[in-house]
Amino acid sequence: MHGLQFITHYTERYSYYDSARMALEGGCRWIQLRMKEATHEALLREALRIQALCRSYDARFIIDDHVELAKEIKADGVHLGLKDCPIDEARRRLGADFIIGGTANTFEDIVTHHRRGADYIGCGPFRFTTTKKGLSPILGLEGYRSIKSRMRTEGINLPVVAIGGITADDILPILHTGMDGIALSGTILHAEDPVGETRRILQLLAIHSNTNSL
Repeated sequence: MHGLQFITHYTERYSYYDSARMALEGGCRWIQLRMKEATHEALLREALRIQALCRSYDARFIIDDHVELAKEIKADGVHLGLKDCPIDEARRRLGADFIIGGTANTFEDIVTHHRRGADYIGCGPFRFTTTKKGLSPILGLEGYRSIKSRMRTEGINLPVVAIGGITADDILPILHTGMDGIALSGTILHAEDPVGETRRILQLLAIHSNTNSL
């Protein structure tokens, strides 16, 4: 659950499937399919293709927003935004075996998700990003430090993944705030070599992990 999460994004160069494939080739083992404007038919078609790809790499496959679709095709889990289905309701519909993550912008959001049974938190945005509409207030490094500090004080032990406009240069400073992982999209897809960029990012994550375990 920690480490690198990749969120699919359609660009002029790459389809959703291509974006997932390149992240997987680079070593990422957690793919979230996000297709905000898609029809159900288009989403189902792409979900089945990317799910099969994830299984061939032994990677986790998470669907953004669509609880019933995740249940129908037996995805590994679902990620829910602040305005999506509440996490406790999704848990009732999916059962205990599905991973359920929730988006948070504040400590209060995290408390709510924790009480409702979330498995992890996607916390952001770190900075402005063009891949998401209707952004919540920017958090930055200080926002992450404050949230993790309050979580420790309140005894909330839940993995928190940073998201939103993160570049490779931001990764180590973000992890030093106590974040458990990083979610990326544009940083990988806008690179000259997305597969190589994924590998480089995973090396940074490994360096941090190894340093912290000494």
